[in-house]
This record gives sequence, C-alpha cells and structure tokens, in this order.
Amino acid sequence: MFDLILKISLFFLALSFLAFFYRLIIGPSVPDRIQALDAIGVTSIAGVAVVSVILRTHAFFEVILLIGILSFIGTLAFARFLERGVTIEPKRPQ
Repeated sequence: MFDLILKISLFFLALSFLAFFYRLIIGPSVPDRIQALDAIGVTSIAGVAVVSVILRTHAFFEVILLIGILSFIGTLAFARFLERGVTIEPKRPQ
C-alpha cells in the first residue's frame, strides 16, 4: 500500500513538473518564468526524495542537496539580473 502511495505521489510530481515546465516556456513575464524555474527545482528535489524512498536507499541525499543549492543560486542570479541588468558586476577602477 505504501509503495502505491509513493508511486501515485511520483505521478503527481511529474504532472506538476510538466505544468511548471509549460509555465517556464510560455510564461507571460520573466518573473513568472523565474518562479517556475524555482518551482521546478523544488519539484525535482521532492521527486528525487520519493525515488530514494521507493528504492530504500540513502544514496540520493547528496543529489538532493546539490539540486537545492543549484536551484537557490540560479534563482538569486536571475533575480539579480532582473534587478540590475547584470549578474556579475565588472571591477570598478580605483
């Protein structure tokens, strides 16, 4: 029964991933696309966690951490790009 619930939750996570991917491609504005990209990161973390429970292994915990860090850094970089127009500022002459 528990395996069935995990597989159903994995199915719904896949559906939400597709919905967020649609929003990423068709999104009406850039902030909507950035929010969809962040939601894809969170959904990917949840999907890997469910797969880890289904396979009864702890091997995917590093993958979950890596996806979380990359998703966070990507969201910050896109937000900074929207705010300032550049991600990395050039050095100012002194």
